[in-house]
Amino acid sequence: MNFAYVSGNAALDLAGTVGSRRDEPDDTLATPADLERWVAACDELPDRVTADFPTFEFALSLREALYQLALDRVLDRRFDPAGLRIVNDAAAGPVPKMELSDAGLRMSGDLRAVLSHIARSGISVLADPQACLKECGRPGCTRIYLDRSRGARRTWCGMDACGNRVKAAAYRARRRAATTAEDDGPSRTT
Repeated sequence: MNFAYVSGNAALDLAGTVGSRRDEPDDTLATPADLERWVAACDELPDRVTADFPTFEFALSLREALYQLALDRVLDRRFDPAGLRIVNDAAAGPVPKMELSDAGLRMSGDLRAVLSHIARSGISVLADPQACLKECGRPGCTRIYLDRSRGARRTWCGMDACGNRVKAAAYRARRRAATTAEDDGPSRTT
């Protein structure tokens, strides 16, 4: 399974593990093993954690709370109190161990520490009044991302999945319109 890390923040990427929330939700974290793979593939998290079922369920509740709070922020409404409780409780947990070396940063810890780190990351972005959070502009995509582009002009969560789909669909529509216009044009007789 391929995961997308295009939101600009680990908390938003976790929230984005459910796609098409309004239409036909597609959950990429169906099992504890999926969560282990998601954490391992995320550059800013430890590469090895194990997920028991209770911690997996807690991760899913954190994911949903983060999504709801991010959506509240995008829609400029008050934060959901239940979501705030979940995120704040998760952030109060243990923190991952961080080590700096010539090879770079190495992070280690169990899944509870990872979830605490993700919750803290979410709090940082949600509390930042300068952070520009947006929902992807592709119909059907409900991913929320941090827009750091110049002039905050980014439209899609990521080019590979959503941007290319939108551009390809627009191209096909233009081609169909041009073909229809040619077919409907005046016919020539010689």
